[in-house]
Amino acid sequence: MFADKTELIKKQQKKLQSVKNELKKVIVGHEEVIELILTALLCNGNILLEGVPGLGKTRLVQSLGEVLDLNYSRIQFTPDLMPADIIGTNILMEEDTGKRYFQFQEGPIFAQLVLADEINRATPKTQSALLEAMQEKKVTAGGKSRVLKKPFFVLATQNPLEMEGTYPLPEAQVDRFFFKLKVDYPDKEELKGIIAMTTVGDEPVVDKVLKAEELLEVQRLVRELPCAKEVIDYAVNLVMATQPKQVDVPKSVASFVRYGSSPRGAQALILAGKARAFLKGRYNVSINDIKKVAKAALRHRILLNFEGEAAELKTEDIIENVISFLKE
Repeated sequence: MFADKTELIKKQQKKLQSVKNELKKVIVGHEEVIELILTALLCNGNILLEGVPGLGKTRLVQSLGEVLDLNYSRIQFTPDLMPADIIGTNILMEEDTGKRYFQFQEGPIFAQLVLADEINRATPKTQSALLEAMQEKKVTAGGKSRVLKKPFFVLATQNPLEMEGTYPLPEAQVDRFFFKLKVDYPDKEELKGIIAMTTVGDEPVVDKVLKAEELLEVQRLVRELPCAKEVIDYAVNLVMATQPKQVDVPKSVASFVRYGSSPRGAQALILAGKARAFLKGRYNVSINDIKKVAKAALRHRILLNFEGEAAELKTEDIIENVISFLKE
């Protein structure tokens, strides 16, 4: 299948490596986060980035829009933000003849890369305004559906829920994020690098590497990657093992999980496994690829019960238990 596309694949893989290199000009550390972001983008997936303020989440998304040469917009989520501030609204206009009519004024959602900054600082009603755009890549307003330009991604940042002034995201919206990534605090050497980059001279500038049309082509190539039956079975078993009502599940799932992953979790595992293999220069997906993306794809799709929350468990621990429990 790929025999006639070898040169194209190598060319695009080289460009994706250049995207990583450009991002490293402005982002110190976070190499795993950058790779997982690219993985999700190759799968046409939305991403939720969680971390305390000041870790460079916003800068990372802005730089990504520049490197990929995408139409970029930023929405700063606040408690008083309304759905119309995101989607847009009909404005009453008047012609020279005095005739009045409504004209739709597009909101910031009409971009290719949308940064939903501090998304959990807005009310659930406003957060839900993104649901249709994230899942169906279109917006309905004023009784009319408007298709968003491809490619379209929402990269949302959020602060940990225990911080003041935050609202938990609705489960239906969380499930529409392809990945949830944790942005950790830099270590000592990385912090020195951040200081050296941002306090001496001008800040570095990234170059445009990949155009929107090329990104769409890579997305098509990724979906064509073959995936063996054994790998698909493993991904399905992994998702099923997060369901507490199943018979053969780890003890931690039966005791501490309220709801396991949705079918979107299985879809995310397979697509992300394909994208990871593509980024690594391979033309087939391995079980190890599924394991490597499991936390990013499933951590936000597993809900703990009261006992799990009281024990201060993390869904990452549940996923590790499930991986250890399964036999390849």
